[in-house]
Amino acid sequence: MDKKLLWIGGGILLLIGLAAAISVMFASPPSFRGTSYAEPFPPAADFVLTQADGGEFRLYDQKGKIVLLFFGYTSCPDVCPTTLAEMKLLMNELGDAGERVQVVFISVDPDRDTPDRIQAYASNFHPTFLGLTGLQTELEPVWQSYSIFREEVQSDSAFGVIINHTARLFLVDAQSNMRLSYAYGAPVKDIAHDIELLLRLEP
Repeated sequence: MDKKLLWIGGGILLLIGLAAAISVMFASPPSFRGTSYAEPFPPAADFVLTQADGGEFRLYDQKGKIVLLFFGYTSCPDVCPTTLAEMKLLMNELGDAGERVQVVFISVDPDRDTPDRIQAYASNFHPTFLGLTGLQTELEPVWQSYSIFREEVQSDSAFGVIINHTARLFLVDAQSNMRLSYAYGAPVKDIAHDIELLLRLEP
């Protein structure tokens, strides 16, 4: 009887082990909540812009970090301050993992956004955020590389010229590949979920 029970117990353990192995083999891949780029992931367009302190920012120098790119301007009445406020909430949500994330705010309004002005604006939301601008001739290739729509509209409001622009957030992974993007208003928890997942997949 004891031998029979031993065989039965061994068989049950074997079945449990096989079931676990099969579940791992056929498990669904991790699911991202943002809009994913198709594999092989396209490399992000590299660019160099001058920072407020006079130093150069080069996208590819950020390898090893996740970079969140957003295009906007300091006189923006709604979309830009809302998005940067959400990025601040994101950094709070990520905690220590936020040290491996760099938020970069790139101007679509070089006439008004000086390097000091855009950096001060970005820093108001979080001290690690970078604000970048440049001459129109320097920025246009960057806008084109990321398919940024930009349109100046005259306004009677206190904001003066309003610039309609693409309000999408781009996630560049630690290998400088275009990995995910997010529509305006995407939940902060969804972005945090994707970043945490990427950090686990790419330690």
